[in-house]
Amino acid sequence: MTNYEYIIASLPFISPEYTYSGDESFASITGEIRSLMDERDSALLDTLLDGFDENKLDRGFYEAALKSREPFIREYFRFDMQMRNAKVRFLNSELGRPADMDVMVLDPDKEEEETEEEASMAFVLAQKDILTREKGLDDIMWMKLDNMSLFHYFDLTAILSYVAKLHIVDRWLRLDDATGREMFKKLVNEVRGTFKGVEYKDQ
Repeated sequence: MTNYEYIIASLPFISPEYTYSGDESFASITGEIRSLMDERDSALLDTLLDGFDENKLDRGFYEAALKSREPFIREYFRFDMQMRNAKVRFLNSELGRPADMDVMVLDPDKEEEETEEEASMAFVLAQKDILTREKGLDDIMWMKLDNMSLFHYFDLTAILSYVAKLHIVDRWLRLDDATGREMFKKLVNEVRGTFKGVEYKDQ
């Protein structure tokens, strides 16, 4: 059985402004976490880490994640899919495509629910500055992780939430303005469908 208390007590405190020190890195911290996990929890950590890899995010991945026995995995990737669908709808609007083209819907009842989070995503995506959009979406995800881990102090949810936040921090530590703009242009090719022959240009 994983000693969650020991793992959590050994982790550095992070915030959106956190920076690594010494030999710390995303890989080193997650590697240390994994070394203290049992086989079951390590597999769940693998699922979360796979979700940070755009090349692995397809319908099959989300279907499996939403059926996971681990509540955090189900809720996190349901929200991640919701956020990605918001990006797809935004790009569809920018490119003059049907609003729901290439949107992934695995649970129609959930998809039809209007939430405050969806309104916040739409507001952020409407911003003109590309990095402001990306930072805004990550802020929404950070708040979601805060809510998901509320009252989870020494358990797997607390650890997986920490790793997801650390990934956000790591992303911004490596991001500059030019990278951010290139990243946004590539969103056209990262959504569920591939928009062949379409080039996105900054407004």
